[in-house]
Amino acid sequence: MEYQYPIDYNWSTDEIVDVIKFFEAIEKAYEKGIERDELMKAYRRFKEIVPSKAEEKTICGEFEEISGYSSYRTIKKVKDAHPGERITMK
Repeated sequence: MEYQYPIDYNWSTDEIVDVIKFFEAIEKAYEKGIERDELMKAYRRFKEIVPSKAEEKTICGEFEEISGYSSYRTIKKVKDAHPGERITMK
């Protein structure tokens, strides 16, 4: 993609990599689909790095603004899905 991911420069290199992996998983859900469990694993790690709901909303809002992909709607769909299910967004 031709945009920069929203990151906090106070995060460690590993945390930045894991947040980017989460956003890449959201992109994958929109572009070709992703396994529910893979996306949930990325989301759980993201929540370890960004535990605050307010901060999550801000970062995911920035991501949606630049990419057009809604992390909120994707995670909502993932939480309603069954284990092993493939998640595809429109």
